[in-house]
Amino acid sequence: MTTKQKQIEQRVNNIGNYIIATHSTIRSTAKFFNVSKTTVHKDLIYRLPKINPQIAIEANNILAYNKTVRHLRGGQATKNKYRLLRLA
Repeated sequence: MTTKQKQIEQRVNNIGNYIIATHSTIRSTAKFFNVSKTTVHKDLIYRLPKINPQIAIEANNILAYNKTVRHLRGGQATKNKYRLLRLA
């Protein structure tokens, strides 16, 4: 295994553990690790099940939950935006 492959494997494990520990979204995880959302998604969906299936299952459960509540988060963000504009 090359050094680059080891770095990718370590990043994938770190991202999986971070998602489980913080229940964060893909967007906030990408910002934390300074990578793109696509990289985080690819790491969680394609790479993590091959590297560590147990962490992959837990992380995918959190991603599924985040997907079910994303419309609520978006609505709340819009509400807050216009509330702040009205106060200004």
